[in-house]
Amino acid sequence: MLITLVASGLLLAAGGVPAAEAVATSVPPALAPVDIKEWTVPWADSRPRDPYPDGQGGIWFVGQTGHYVARLDPKSGEFKRIALEPGTGPHNLIVDPKGTVWFSGNLKGYIGRLDPATEKITKYPMPDPEARDPHTLVFGKDGVMWFTVQFGAFVGRFDPKSGDVRLVKMPAKSTRPYGIVIDSKGRPFFNEFGTSKIGTLDPATLALKEYALPDPGARSRRIGMTRDDKVWYVDYARGYLGRLDPRTGEVKEWPAPSGDQSLPYAMAVDDRDRLWIVETGPQPNRFLGFDPKEEKFFAGAPVPGGGGTVRHMVFVPATREIWFGTDKNTIGRARVP
Repeated sequence: MLITLVASGLLLAAGGVPAAEAVATSVPPALAPVDIKEWTVPWADSRPRDPYPDGQGGIWFVGQTGHYVARLDPKSGEFKRIALEPGTGPHNLIVDPKGTVWFSGNLKGYIGRLDPATEKITKYPMPDPEARDPHTLVFGKDGVMWFTVQFGAFVGRFDPKSGDVRLVKMPAKSTRPYGIVIDSKGRPFFNEFGTSKIGTLDPATLALKEYALPDPGARSRRIGMTRDDKVWYVDYARGYLGRLDPRTGEVKEWPAPSGDQSLPYAMAVDDRDRLWIVETGPQPNRFLGFDPKEEKFFAGAPVPGGGGTVRHMVFVPATREIWFGTDKNTIGRARVP
């Protein structure tokens, strides 16, 4: 049974658009199972995270506290490690269509390019020293990269062909840009983890627009995009899954099954526009699927190794798998039903 709760008062998105609907939903008595497998990373306590496929069967990831980039062969279980400069603190990694690996040198203020064939690393430093911590990277369809800078409070645009980096400074240091996705029109949308807002940039002018979420206590941490260009987010502070319609500013929210103790963090969207999130409050972490058509959680499973904290995930359409790293020193794969 669904109970609709209309929030008291009227919150306005940027441009004065009403956005104030919260929805409570009951949890189904039984969730469809999810097949999850994990590989233990051989370098202890290195916080392996943000795995990404290379199109050749390999899975690349970074070791945030181990200061490395690595590749897992899921078939053989073999790992290969490429050491980075001590203190690099790589935070996120993505792979372009040619198989080139790109990572954020979070503690050294650069975006790195790794040639898998030669293991040569090229560094692209931030043009402003205040942009000290590149955070999460994403490619648009045009091959241009967009990225967040959390504590430096910037969102950036990077052209891999020219090496040009353009930065957009956020209104305040407390903004903390975090997760980032691109819509069908090439517009980046990102969480403002330090505020109760979702931000976007005009890809041509780099003008900033912000959308206020219904609750001023909201702290969205990761973000997703469905094919209708609706923006989805997890509210880490309050324990909600939310949806923003950028055209109208309307926001709708559903409480996570573990409520205000859920601490939802990593999220991904599959090829059927279903949302997948991980509750990091429960131990072991809980991997959950949400069907926006039915408006309910329909699938779930504990993360076998515990998780500790699952921070980021990516869905691979070709194999219908979701990959993630855990603070328990594993790389995980979930096969979605």
